Amino acid sequence: MVCTERPARELLTQGRPLFLGVDGEGAAHYWDSYEFAVAVVAADGEAEKVELAETSFETLSEWCEYTRGERGWDVGPHVGGLLVGDLVQGVEA
Repeated sequence: MVCTERPARELLTQGRPLFLGVDGEGAAHYWDSYEFAVAVVAADGEAEKVELAETSFETLSEWCEYTRGERGWDVGPHVGGLLVGDLVQGVEA
């Protein structure tokens, strides 16, 4: 099993990015609210950073819906809880 948090921390500014979930292809997604970016760490450890400003997505919710449509979610996304929901709403405001 590949540790996915370390590659995400190396790509993102936020020291402890928020774990969003694991998509249907086994890639873990982490959110960095400082950069407004998602780190996607594949099951083989390959990682990439996606800055939402460089995409057609304006919000984290849109990214999660896109991922649901393209790959599905095996775990998560964890963006609907009380604290996380408040964080997402605050960032999107």
